[in-house]
Amino acid sequence: QVQLVESGGGLVQAGGSLRLSCAASGSIFSIKAMGWYRQAPGNQRELVGTINSGGSTNYADSVKGRFTISRDNAKNTVYLQMNSLKPEDTAVYYCTADIQIKGHWRPVSNYWGQGTQVTVSS
Repeated sequence: QVQLVESGGGLVQAGGSLRLSCAASGSIFSIKAMGWYRQAPGNQRELVGTINSGGSTNYADSVKGRFTISRDNAKNTVYLQMNSLKPEDTAVYYCTADIQIKGHWRPVSNYWGQGTQVTVSS
């Protein structure tokens, strides 16, 4: 019923920038919080940051001042602008969203994208 599709990953040199996008589609009534996680090989998935429906953001200490999360509610899309990238930012990046679907009950469920690879070379 609902899909999250990430795009924008790739290979970049240290110090460079990338912008990830994540578009939600399907039977959407409203989108609550949205966020980004990442998982490096051999590591657990970790929070990068979140943004609520009002636009308030929260970031992991490791990315504060370098990464910025924004959203376009009209497009059901969340963005992750990554600047001053470091090799340790290399990971698969996943978006997530709490989405209220259409229907009589309008339940809220958590959805995940398939992930997009970000590789930062030194």
